[in-house]
Amino acid sequence: MNRIVAIAVAAAFAAGCAQMGMGSDGPKATAKLEPTKGSETKGTVTFMQRGDKVIVSATVSGLKPGAFHGFHVHEKGDCSSGDGMSTGGHFNPGAKPHGEGGTAKEHHAGDMPNLRADQYGNAVENFTLSTISVGSGPANVIGKGLIVHANPDDYKTQPTGNAGGRIACAVIQAS
Repeated sequence: MNRIVAIAVAAAFAAGCAQMGMGSDGPKATAKLEPTKGSETKGTVTFMQRGDKVIVSATVSGLKPGAFHGFHVHEKGDCSSGDGMSTGGHFNPGAKPHGEGGTAKEHHAGDMPNLRADQYGNAVENFTLSTISVGSGPANVIGKGLIVHANPDDYKTQPTGNAGGRIACAVIQAS
């Protein structure tokens, strides 16, 4: 009888963890940021689905030391233009206004928090988003573009956040 109770408790615990996004890893995607023309910014970003949330982990170098940089998922997975403009606008399947990714009540699915470079021009960021998904649904980021901007996103200017030029570009791919 104790064994049956223990199995039932373990099953309930696992189900609860899965609902809270703490279960086993879900689909993953990776983006290898490459510099646009005239830039030295590069890095790697991973997207991991955990329940109804996506954990984003970014390691980026070649940024302006001590500065903030806009960081967005863009609608097209195309870095062929050399300046990042071939990725189009921010990924926005819900037709929302631009805003602070992760905290604003309404914002583009592709709006993410600014990257903050340290004194050496490196940024290591980890955050969780609920407006995107990995592998399925209308907010799926696989095949979309990823851009690092020269300036911080002001989270107000429509539709871009006034984040300036595109200094690194990647295509988000399933991993």
